[in-house]
Amino acid sequence: MSPAVGKKGNQQSGKQSGPLVPVEEVAQPQADKGLSNDPMPPEVTKALGKLAEAQAKALKNSTWVGKDFAEQSRAMHYGEREHASIHGEASAQEARDLLDEGVAVAPLPFPVAPPEKLN
Repeated sequence: MSPAVGKKGNQQSGKQSGPLVPVEEVAQPQADKGLSNDPMPPEVTKALGKLAEAQAKALKNSTWVGKDFAEQSRAMHYGEREHASIHGEASAQEARDLLDEGVAVAPLPFPVAPPEKLN
């Protein structure tokens, strides 16, 4: 037995406009858009591995400066501090401001945990 629930006020009466969508497409919309949990192609896995290795190698000789990244980068750019390889945190706006000032910065492809948060 169905409950006595009134019609919604935003429903249209009469025929439905537009084509009907098969139930299979509604049940699995991701499959039709090319999204899946299938493994990545071997070439992509290999490329990501190489990129991760390159980042790890670069960070090995770099110093974590945390939230002082923008300030430290500016200081090096303007000669107020000796140049060194650093990495840290900066907001998107801070990064844009650094680039506008001519400071060479780039985002890391993979996230980096601060040293105090590592086991």
